[in-house]
Amino acid sequence: MTQDIRNIAIIAHVDHGKTTLVDQMLRQSGTFRENQQMVERVMDSGDLEKEKGITISSKNTAVLWQGTKINIVDTPGHADFGGEVERILKMVNGVILLVDAAEGPLPQTKFVLRKSLELGYRPIVLINKIDRQDARPDAVLNEVFDLFVSLDANDEQLDFPVLYAIGIDGIAKEDLADSNDNLDPLFAKIIEHIPPPEQKTDVPFKMLVSNVDWNDYVGRIAIGRVEQGTIHLNQEIVLVDRKGNQKEKAKATKLFTFNGLQREPVEDAGAGDIFALAGYDRVEIGDTLTHISDPEPIPYYDIDQPTMAMYFRVNNSPFAGKEGDFVTSNMIKDRLNREIRTNVSIRVEQTDNPDIFKVSGRGELQLAILIETMRREGYEFAVSRPEVLFRDVNGNVHEPFEEVVIDVHTDYSNKVIDNLQRRKGIMTSMAQEGENNRIEFKVPSRGLIGFRGEMMTETRGTGIMHQQFYAYEPYAGDISGRTRGALIALEQGDVTAYALEGLQDRGQFIIEPGDPVYMGQVVGINKRGDDMVVNVVKKKNLTNHRATQTADSVKISQAKRMSLEQCMEFLDNDELLEVTPQSLRIRKLYLDENDRKREKKRKEMA
Repeated sequence: MTQDIRNIAIIAHVDHGKTTLVDQMLRQSGTFRENQQMVERVMDSGDLEKEKGITISSKNTAVLWQGTKINIVDTPGHADFGGEVERILKMVNGVILLVDAAEGPLPQTKFVLRKSLELGYRPIVLINKIDRQDARPDAVLNEVFDLFVSLDANDEQLDFPVLYAIGIDGIAKEDLADSNDNLDPLFAKIIEHIPPPEQKTDVPFKMLVSNVDWNDYVGRIAIGRVEQGTIHLNQEIVLVDRKGNQKEKAKATKLFTFNGLQREPVEDAGAGDIFALAGYDRVEIGDTLTHISDPEPIPYYDIDQPTMAMYFRVNNSPFAGKEGDFVTSNMIKDRLNREIRTNVSIRVEQTDNPDIFKVSGRGELQLAILIETMRREGYEFAVSRPEVLFRDVNGNVHEPFEEVVIDVHTDYSNKVIDNLQRRKGIMTSMAQEGENNRIEFKVPSRGLIGFRGEMMTETRGTGIMHQQFYAYEPYAGDISGRTRGALIALEQGDVTAYALEGLQDRGQFIIEPGDPVYMGQVVGINKRGDDMVVNVVKKKNLTNHRATQTADSVKISQAKRMSLEQCMEFLDNDELLEVTPQSLRIRKLYLDENDRKREKKRKEMA
């Protein structure tokens, strides 16, 4: 028995309203009672997703609309989580391309659309946020069409249906002038335009694992679309890897289908539906679950490779082990190995040193999310400065380049352009929209390390930057590093206000009175380009004489408290970031000043 099914993914650039739209689809399909309390953006279930306002990992849900089951996948919009988008597209039969009515198509829009068109999907274009004061839906529609053409869409794909929406209010319209006040036109267009999955039930069962989850009661859970056949509860199924090698043979102990935000236990699952299955301890993304009579794997859609790496190492600072629960190399290794089971775009390699691991990912944000997640779980470790991964192409060195789009006030355009050109960026276009300029660049990925912070300073916090991996291109040449040096603690102790007052003219401090510091820890940003060792724990000599009443009143500038991303951007090649559940400390690789001088001399001689 087959069911009328539609499998769709919602794809868009970050913050264009995907998750908010899914909220309303759940409400209007009757998934929630009218009086049921619901948090906003229910699909962003992780703490970091809620805090940053972005989707990090894809989520599955399903709604029932007029007898048709619609499986919906809410995908990440940020380029660093493109690995999630790529594999999820294999689970569906069509996509809704969501575009902001004011911002128009941005780099990630282009990325996810390209992947969809390559798979032959005919997207539904949904122009969202038409209630914005700066909305320009007609112009954005033209930009979307131009984007389709630039990505070599065929005639059928160019004839895409268009809807206009106010996602936060749950309104979709076929025409801007319509007075419709619900999402019925969107549901109707999904049923009409997205093809149902092929439901071959008279052949052996086969399913590609597109996602892996974990449950304390049933263990690892494989999620994917049934490509063919039917699976029954407790049926014996073979798990094979991408090359067809058998990994294990076991019974499907639990079967779940998606209904709203819940997973409902079922007795069987048929072709075309998206479901979850438990019983396989060694299952990984890209594996195939198949009937024993046909152990051939389903071809796996290979994802783009990592472009950036950081070295994770055991923390060996003087404060090591004081703030974290998991501090040993084995604990860090086990946690990183758990990450790669569910995160297909992360790579982990053991180095010659058993305490150091090379972790590669798709960008700074993806690596920052991993670091922040681990520190919240109680891990303590240190990481190096992010570095790009080079490739050898026909004997020549190639490096990753990014497409960068910056929306900036015209007053600050020249500063931003000059900065990117110093970083070997090449401007590809510039267009004025009101008082803002939209500048597009191609920039080496290593040239963007530390750029976001500088841009925010140059534009007084008003610049908006979007970036997307472009391609590997020939090495662009040397790029100057950090322009300002570090202020480094001379000795261990607690920071005093008296010491900071006398050092304020040296630069900006990132510590406050009372903070514990150790020798070799970076405590501030020097006004000059070189490093300087300073004594921030110096205490005032106690005497019986007090000159004036104001002698004890100390005025010091407010410390600059840096986020994890800002710390990663600030790091230099000879520095580490100490990460604990309570603290972020930048430190020199060699804590003793004499060791740093010897190492510098050794490098100069080499």
